[in-house]
Amino acid sequence: MEKPVHHFTELFEQLGLPADEKSIKDFIERHAPLQDTMQLHEAPFWSEAQAAFIVNALDEDADWAEVVDHLDASLRKI
Repeated sequence: MEKPVHHFTELFEQLGLPADEKSIKDFIERHAPLQDTMQLHEAPFWSEAQAAFIVNALDEDADWAEVVDHLDASLRKI
């Protein structure tokens, strides 16, 4: 069975964040770069629910894992 493919905008919607292109770009610019030693879910700008979603998506290799990895990579760019 194939996993559903989620788009970046859907991840932002799932996290309760504005999901239009400008809002996503602004979010990444405002919060990047994350420290190399900090895991994505540990970033101080997440709510408890958002951090839990990220942990769950990665720990269970859920269908959200790929797009969460994309967000992690985007937040680590300088």
